[in-house]
Amino acid sequence: MPAPLSSPHTSAVSQAWGLVAMVTSALMAVWVCLLIVVPPALAITAPELRGQRALQDLQPDMHGRSLQQAEFLKASLAGYDFRKADLRGAVFNNSDLRGADLREANLGDVVAYATRFDDSDLSGAILRNAMLMQSRFSGVRIEGADFTDAVLDLPQQKQLCQRASGSNPVTGVLTRDSLACR
Repeated sequence: MPAPLSSPHTSAVSQAWGLVAMVTSALMAVWVCLLIVVPPALAITAPELRGQRALQDLQPDMHGRSLQQAEFLKASLAGYDFRKADLRGAVFNNSDLRGADLREANLGDVVAYATRFDDSDLSGAILRNAMLMQSRFSGVRIEGADFTDAVLDLPQQKQLCQRASGSNPVTGVLTRDSLACR
């Protein structure tokens, strides 16, 4: 029977594989430690980040402020004073504006998807071309508000028509006409 092959070359290969196995084990141990010690990073979208930055400068009294194209995503703005504020082109997606004072505010071209306006005051506000889908307006005051070309869910539009009165002090448009009430 022939003797097993043994050479300096096979010994070097065995040593190399042993070293690879040892390095691989060490790297796996480090990786496992990182998984345990380092919590996963939470992702945030660019619009949410911009919205958080916009909220940094907000105070409950924003009366008369220029907030054009500001982004308020998932913002809690209940009871805030936005009287006569310029909010043209602002985004209020999934925000809470319950009880907010928006009297005579310019909300033209606003996007407010799934936003709560319940019990807020929109008297004399301009909401021309506003996108207000999935938003709620229970108990809102709208005397003299201008909703010309605003996009609303039909049940919300009907609810608003029940309390629509007056004409907008700036545009002169009747609230009932702007909502296409029958």
